[in-house]
Amino acid sequence: MSLETIPGTGIEYGLISFGAEGRERFDDPAGRMSQVLMDRVKQDRITNVFFFCHGWKGDVTAAREQYNSWIKAFATSADIQKAPEVFGEFRPLYIGLHWPSLPWGDEELAGGGDFGAVAAVAPDTLLNRYLARLGNQLEIRAPLEIILDEARRNIAPEQLPPHVRQAYLDLNQALGLSSGDLGAPPDADREAFDPDESFEAANEESASFGGGLNLGGLLGPLRQLSYWTMKKRARTIGEGGLHEFLSALQTATSLDTRIHLMGHSFGTIVVSAMLGGPSAAGELPRPVDSVVLVQGAVSLWSYAASIPFPGAGRGYFNPIVAARKVRGPIVTTRSKWDKAVGVCYPLASRMKGSVEFAAGLPKYGGIGAFGIQGLPDNTRSEIPMAAATVAYDFEDGKVYNLDASKYICQGKGASGAHSDIAGAEVAHAIWAAAFGRGARGRAATAV
Repeated sequence: MSLETIPGTGIEYGLISFGAEGRERFDDPAGRMSQVLMDRVKQDRITNVFFFCHGWKGDVTAAREQYNSWIKAFATSADIQKAPEVFGEFRPLYIGLHWPSLPWGDEELAGGGDFGAVAAVAPDTLLNRYLARLGNQLEIRAPLEIILDEARRNIAPEQLPPHVRQAYLDLNQALGLSSGDLGAPPDADREAFDPDESFEAANEESASFGGGLNLGGLLGPLRQLSYWTMKKRARTIGEGGLHEFLSALQTATSLDTRIHLMGHSFGTIVVSAMLGGPSAAGELPRPVDSVVLVQGAVSLWSYAASIPFPGAGRGYFNPIVAARKVRGPIVTTRSKWDKAVGVCYPLASRMKGSVEFAAGLPKYGGIGAFGIQGLPDNTRSEIPMAAATVAYDFEDGKVYNLDASKYICQGKGASGAHSDIAGAEVAHAIWAAAFGRGARGRAATAV
C-alpha cells in the first residue's frame, strides 16, 4: 500500500493492504508493496522483519492510526537497545497489514435497544454500510433489505417475524458460512445458525448489562453473521495472499533473516492462517522466529492437541505447534477487562444451545479471555504479564499465556479494554518473544 513514517519520530514502516477476497491491492504508485518490501529486505540487509496485524479496523486510515501507535511503542521501547546484544547485527523492518475487517462499531452496541438509532439513519446509508462489510452480491442484498426494512419499523420485537427469520437463513447461506465442531476452521467452529436462538440469547445478554450494552434487538443476529464473516475473511486473507507473501519473503532472504508475527483480535486469525497456509496444511521454507497473539478473537481450542469435548479432535491451527512452524515462543495475552472477547465472542459462538465446560474451561471462548488451551502442561505456561522492566525467560517452542489484566485495562464502550495494547508492557512482551532463548543462543554463538 505505502511506506509510512510515524509523525514526529522518523520511524518508518511498510503498509500492505489486502481486499476482502484475500488478494493484495496494487494501487500504490511505488508498485506492488510486497515486492517493494522484499527488495528493501535484500538491499538493506534487514536482519529482523516484524509483522503487525490489526483486528477490527474498517479502513486504511484507522489501520494507519493504530500502527502509528503500536509500532511507535514497540520501536521506542527500551528493549530495542538490547537487540544488537541479542541478535548481533540488528537492522529491523516493520510491516503493518491492513484488511477490511469491521463487523460493527461501538456506536452500534450502545444501550437503549436502537442498534445505533436505526430509524435515524437513511435507508441507503444503512444498507450500503452492511453491503460494504459483507459484500455487494445480489444474494446478500436481497435478505439484507428485508431485515433492515423491518428494523426501521420495529427494532425490538418480542420475537423474530417469520419473514425476517427466513431472510436471516438466506443471508447465512449467501455468506457461505458453515458450522462444525471445535476443530473446524475459525469461521466454522460454531453451532448451527438458528436465528431465533441468536435473537433470544442476545436479548438475554443485553438485559444482564442493564442497558449499558445492547447486543440484541432485531439486528442482533446480523451482528453475529457480520462477526463470522470477518473471521472467514481473516482466514481467507491469511491462508491466501499473506501465506504466499511470507513464503516468498523467506525464499528471497537468507536463513539469518528473522521473522516475527504479532496479531491482535481477528488479526490473530490472520497471522495463524498466514503460518498455517491453506487448510492449515501449507508448508513454509523455514519456521518463523516468534509469534504473539494479543487479545485474540479466536477459539481457545484452536491450537489444542486434544480438545476435551467428545469427537472434537485437535484444534484447526494445531499443526503450527505440531510441525514446529515457530522456532521461538508463542505468546498470548488475556484480560478480564476485554469485553469484545470476554462477552461478544462466546455470545457470537452460541448460535444454538448453551455453554458447556470441560476442566473449568468453556466450550466457546477466545484466546483473549483464556489463552491457548488443550496442550500438554510441559509445553504451555500460565504466567502474569511482567512490568516493562522485568525480564522474561521464554523457551523456544513453548506457549506462554500472559494474564495482562493489570496492564490491558483501559477502555470504554462495548469493546472495553480490547484495544488497550499500545503500552510499554505489551511492547516488552513482544520484544521478549522475539529475543527468546534461541535468539540469545544464536547471538552468543555468533560472538
